[in-house]
Amino acid sequence: MEAFAIARVQLSFASITATPTGPERFATAFYTALWSETSGTRELFPAGMENMRQRFTTAVGWAVNKLTDVYGLDAFLGQLARDHRKYGVRPEHFRAAGHALLTAVRECTPLILWTAALERTWAEVIAHFTETMAVAAAEDDLPAAWGATVVGHERVLADLAIIRLETDTPIPYHAGQYMSVQIPQRPQMWRYLSAAIPPNPQGQIEFHVRRVSTGWVSGGLVSEVSVGDRWTIGPPLGGLQVDRDSGQDVLMIASGTGLAPLRAQIMEMAMRGTNPRTHLFYGGNYPCDLYDLETLWHIAMTNPWLTITPVTEELENPYWHPVPVRETPRGLQEPIQGKLGKVVASFGSWSDHQIQIAGSPSMIRTTLYALSAGGTPRQNISFDPL
Repeated sequence: MEAFAIARVQLSFASITATPTGPERFATAFYTALWSETSGTRELFPAGMENMRQRFTTAVGWAVNKLTDVYGLDAFLGQLARDHRKYGVRPEHFRAAGHALLTAVRECTPLILWTAALERTWAEVIAHFTETMAVAAAEDDLPAAWGATVVGHERVLADLAIIRLETDTPIPYHAGQYMSVQIPQRPQMWRYLSAAIPPNPQGQIEFHVRRVSTGWVSGGLVSEVSVGDRWTIGPPLGGLQVDRDSGQDVLMIASGTGLAPLRAQIMEMAMRGTNPRTHLFYGGNYPCDLYDLETLWHIAMTNPWLTITPVTEELENPYWHPVPVRETPRGLQEPIQGKLGKVVASFGSWSDHQIQIAGSPSMIRTTLYALSAGGTPRQNISFDPL
């Protein structure tokens, strides 16, 4: 596809999401068209659709922005297709979704931009999306989902838990990836979680979860999960990965439980003899948010290629968030006070590093802005869309 045509599609989608209500309107138009035109599809989705609508718009936006990177786009679409198999989605459903997506794009793009040529281009783009996903789903020979048993549940903070599981059979993921999980306390509701340890032959896996005030599932994960619970885990997703052959050093930036995918990669790197120099900035609002700092410090003590810099916006914990009083281990750096993105950018442009960011969507946006303003090329930075 010509660069001009791609730019028209990207401009069209940017116009759809330009207003605060645009993403919600777009997702609603898509699901309304899908459910009205294809019988039986509504039953494939949970009753509460707020998170699904948000993820849908994010995924479409990510795919549209990847149109110039065909390899990366097809890898992303293939992962999404395999993940949707857990809902009972079949290849023909992707083609039905394509018709609904074109309807939603046509309905939500401003009339001044919509032309017959743009509709033809969108139809070509959507056909590529849906056919790639249909083929990926049809050719996948892995399970649609895995069963797992909770073997440990530790409340590290009042609103944060570390959950350990053993899967019935090992999940073929790589350190840095995330998966969707379904717990018995919230049937038909899926939450995406990043593995906090690298894969192992025993099928052991660990997730770090923080309660989100607007989340349907996170409260149950933190407060209601018990040892012995049976979970369902979807296929691995995401592309965060250290390129050991690039010759570049590594910059990792994490806030809160966004640490998990970066922690898994660091643990895997610690099993090797040689690694690129890696600098991890680990941030939070308060010192208690750096719940796993001591673990990272112990890894850094025996791996000279790793540097840890803690960052917090406040230097003391709030009175309503008590944590056990622990003596700071000797040699562990006290947190730098400031906004995470601004602190990282203050160290330089990082233009010669491969960079990973993991955290909340707002943290990722502000950190991207701070790095770009400091001269870091956007193409050096990786983060996962969902």
